[in-house]
Amino acid sequence: MAHIDVSDIHYFLSDGTQLLGGVTFKVTAGSKTALIGPNGAGKTTLFKIIAGDLKADEGAVSRSGGMGIMRQFVGQVRDESTVRDLLVSTASADLAAAAKAVDETEALMLESDDEKVQMRYAQAIIDWGDAGGYELETAWDKVCMAALGIPFDRAQYRLASTLSGGEQKRLVLEALFEGPDELLLLDEPDNYLDVPGKRWLEATLNESSKTVFFISHDRELLNNAATRIVTLEPGLSGATAWIHGGAFGSYVDARRERNERFEELRKRWDEEHAKLKELVNMYKNKAAFRSDMANRYQAAQTRLAKFLEVGPPQAIPLEQNVNMRLKGGRTAKRAVVAEKLELTGLMKPFSNEIWFGDRVAILGSNGSGKSHFLRLLAAGGTDPEREHLPVSDFEIAPVPHTGTVKLGARIRPGFFAQTHSRPDLFGRTLLDILHRGDEHRSGLAREAASGALDNYGLAGQAEQKYDSLSGGQQARFQILLLQLSGATLLLLDEPTDNLDLHSGEALERAIDAFEGTVLAVTHDRWFARSFDRFLVFGSDGKVYESAEPVWDEKRVERAR
Repeated sequence: MAHIDVSDIHYFLSDGTQLLGGVTFKVTAGSKTALIGPNGAGKTTLFKIIAGDLKADEGAVSRSGGMGIMRQFVGQVRDESTVRDLLVSTASADLAAAAKAVDETEALMLESDDEKVQMRYAQAIIDWGDAGGYELETAWDKVCMAALGIPFDRAQYRLASTLSGGEQKRLVLEALFEGPDELLLLDEPDNYLDVPGKRWLEATLNESSKTVFFISHDRELLNNAATRIVTLEPGLSGATAWIHGGAFGSYVDARRERNERFEELRKRWDEEHAKLKELVNMYKNKAAFRSDMANRYQAAQTRLAKFLEVGPPQAIPLEQNVNMRLKGGRTAKRAVVAEKLELTGLMKPFSNEIWFGDRVAILGSNGSGKSHFLRLLAAGGTDPEREHLPVSDFEIAPVPHTGTVKLGARIRPGFFAQTHSRPDLFGRTLLDILHRGDEHRSGLAREAASGALDNYGLAGQAEQKYDSLSGGQQARFQILLLQLSGATLLLLDEPTDNLDLHSGEALERAIDAFEGTVLAVTHDRWFARSFDRFLVFGSDGKVYESAEPVWDEKRVERAR
């Protein structure tokens, strides 16, 4: 059985900042161990160190068993990679090299029928077979049928970019769980999966005998599938690890009790420190007038020195300061009115009214049209007035449709993009973005900008460029821009996908206090419970309301 042993890992960033400060934990054989922690605490960096992509400055990682890896980019593939390339990325180094040789020699064969090229191609085919490639293709056939509904020979040359993010994730996950590796490293495997996909992942994790180490912010997944939770706790000298030997259901109480113990131990230490210093000062004053007090003064000094040498108990973990304050404003009673609206090729015509103050969760499987609907609203609807133009500067792709969807008076849509793709922000520091402002948002002085960033836990990233931030940090900054822009209609496309647990809870509180209307596409079951209306995009193309969240087809039929 496979395992991982992480021992005293230290890692410094290029600017000298210590990111990891002595991380130690074990992933036991057969366990499903989750890694959580604040955005920017070093989760992905630690993951890369364990995977062998980065080298730690100090410490060591040992492991056993063949290792399969799903890296963070899966779900965001937009280049010329094919389905075959995605599957090859899950294979061993030997198989990946053999696959590359086959691809290269096939390309040469198209350009030349030279005998040497033919011989190279023949050898590449032999090497592919010897490495176990044909057996792997048999497994990939099963994987493609499960993830895409078509066999490998029909899917292999399809561009990965034509798949949805959820389909890319499901394809790679199916391959890893079907593959021979006993140890799996999964970086945010639940991102882009719809709820049936997340339930499949939970069931697969629970049924698999493999050892799995995964990063996730999905509270429902953590509660249903993680057997152990490792938390990266930020500190002044880098993050350390705390291990909770249970699921998420008992995690919050266990962490609170742990922090309360630390607080009590620190209080006692401070009290004892004060007593010892007072004792030293007392004997110092007495020794100045009485020679028989000199020995007692020296003994008190020795006692204080030994106390300080042992040092204080473990510090209480630094809590991330995230205080989201979405403002909004009064608008017309009818915020959104759809009449016989049909998104071409995605859904059947539907009509609906959304009222000022509504909190609407938009639910449904991947590819059902949810994000397209949000984009149409983000552009101001089907026939926008000037006041309905979006508060963001980036271009929103048009959405083919028939019918109408109109926004009410004083509605200003603010859009949160799921992929965080904001070309208007790329290459610019956070301070520069806030300082310059735009046509919808006044520029902030440096002090005010720094204060705004601090409220979102981004003060330390003020001079970083937007595209260098972690996914969670980009998400928090997008929400900050919505706060500053004056949006009265929030359109949030999977806002919790990259937010850590603390930030996700802060967003829920901010939405609750927001004066305006909120529509959110989400597959986050925990987050969805905080909404009061549920608009379901069914796989049959029908759009309807439900009194409660609907996540799969059986429940869809019952709801109807």
